Amino acid sequence: MAVAKKTKTARGRKQDRAQVAGGQNYEVQYEAKKTRKSAPAVKKAVKKVGNVRKRVEKKLGR
Repeated sequence: MAVAKKTKTARGRKQDRAQVAGGQNYEVQYEAKKTRKSAPAVKKAVKKVGNVRKRVEKKLGR
């Protein structure tokens, strides 16, 4: 029986990077440092506009 060769895809990573996990402290800290805002401001933005990274950064003024 032949075994199918599995290839790695970047699909999961790309989708994951497009979002900000508001409950994950390291994600919030990264976004806060990147946008030069406070962690509570990032959490508030995630709660307000959702977890899509582009919208969060736009809300934070980046």
